[in-house]
Amino acid sequence: MSSDNIEVSVRGVMPAANGCAVFLGNASKTFVIYVDHSVGNVIQMTLDGVKKERPLTHELMGQIFLGLGVELKQVLINDVDQGTFFARILLHMNNELGQKIIEIDARPSDSMVLALRQQRPILVAPRVFDRVEDMTEILERVLRQREEESSGGDGNG
Repeated sequence: MSSDNIEVSVRGVMPAANGCAVFLGNASKTFVIYVDHSVGNVIQMTLDGVKKERPLTHELMGQIFLGLGVELKQVLINDVDQGTFFARILLHMNNELGQKIIEIDARPSDSMVLALRQQRPILVAPRVFDRVEDMTEILERVLRQREEESSGGDGNG
């Protein structure tokens, strides 16, 4: 994976018409990936530190990684085609047979959850980062609106 990749973080998760909008970005740009409601909810729960009584699928995968001696190194959102994003998960395995690096094709939504749960970096290929629309202003506007609504919204509050 190229060292030119851009590290991003999840800056917000908002309900959308057919799922959730996940805002990813850094100080220079924010973009949106749309995911289904269930994964959007898991991303938000992870950001909020909510623990479920029983392991969710992504937690189960993390436990399998741990049991097999596999470490999630990073995830990379490596392509976008007509609004569909693609990602790769980079795993590192070190056992009695030696070292192995495995790169797996995955949905960005699942990749993000794994990275968040394992506290690993989310990277974006420069060609993807350059092609996506900057949604920073929209995210900031929505966050301001939410803040105003939660504080009473009348300006006297």
